[in-house]
Amino acid sequence: MHLDPKHEHFCTLFNSKFLPMGLALYESLRQHYGEHFTLWVICMDETLEDYFQRLNLRQIREISLRQIEDQDLLQAKQTRNFQEYCWTVTPFTFSAVFSADPGIQRVTYLDADLYFFQRADLIFQELEDSGKDILITEHAYAPEYDYSEVSGRFCVQFITVKRTEKAQKIIEIWQKQCLEWCYSYPDAGRFGDQKYLDQWPTEFPDSVHILEDQQLALAPWNASYIARTRGSLVPVFYHFHGFRIFSEKKARAFFGYRICPAAEVFYLAYVRHLRSILMRINQHGIATPLIPLSPESLHWKLPFRLIARRFRKEVKYYALK
Repeated sequence: MHLDPKHEHFCTLFNSKFLPMGLALYESLRQHYGEHFTLWVICMDETLEDYFQRLNLRQIREISLRQIEDQDLLQAKQTRNFQEYCWTVTPFTFSAVFSADPGIQRVTYLDADLYFFQRADLIFQELEDSGKDILITEHAYAPEYDYSEVSGRFCVQFITVKRTEKAQKIIEIWQKQCLEWCYSYPDAGRFGDQKYLDQWPTEFPDSVHILEDQQLALAPWNASYIARTRGSLVPVFYHFHGFRIFSEKKARAFFGYRICPAAEVFYLAYVRHLRSILMRINQHGIATPLIPLSPESLHWKLPFRLIARRFRKEVKYYALK
């Protein structure tokens, strides 16, 4: 039981193929929080559980997928691919952590491809000052990458939830929605687990706070734009969306965005850290996990102007050895 108010609880989910990125997230938190945090990880396969046993990481608490899969989740699992099922499970991470430790008063969900460049104190202070129960972040798309019509105004990358009745009711609604429908294509105003959040500010205005300082949450779709408009980049975290280690010697950093030199600094730091992680896990007998690059699909329901944008793409690769 953690009653230390300075101790932050974060949660995420990933499988064994995402181990290097998940460890980079963990070690970036450790760099800024020292001993005062716990990262709860929903292990999306048993191989990841085995890896964690070998690595013996003090501030990671594993939660087996078997511990949270009830009949409803198992039924949904039959109709969804792996990515869609991860999205379906995401709303259940909060209750999994709160159930595991009754002393936890708030938990923050993180996408596993986030990386922290400073503590999240400024974000948490915004939530406390608002007096609300949940904090969410906007995509804050650059105009040239505005996919909010399809992907939603908000990004499920960083969501803080307090242990309150109001927050619990909102998360339970989200859980039911994702059980009913959570797929990787737009349909009737829905997309994955994410578009549901678009309704939160109007349906729960007294409970949901939207992060105001958008430069604290950077990603390839907004970093260069914020650098142009603000003149500098000082994020709490960077979301390395699309980063894939697809061979032992090479990784794709991003696909479909133009990244300015000020933002590329974050990629250089991330790749440098990943090289170190890969060397260490190899020493523990863990082969470099690879994620094959699949062709970027164009769904027939996308508006034509968004399809057209996807043909104007930039790709960046980095050497890992």
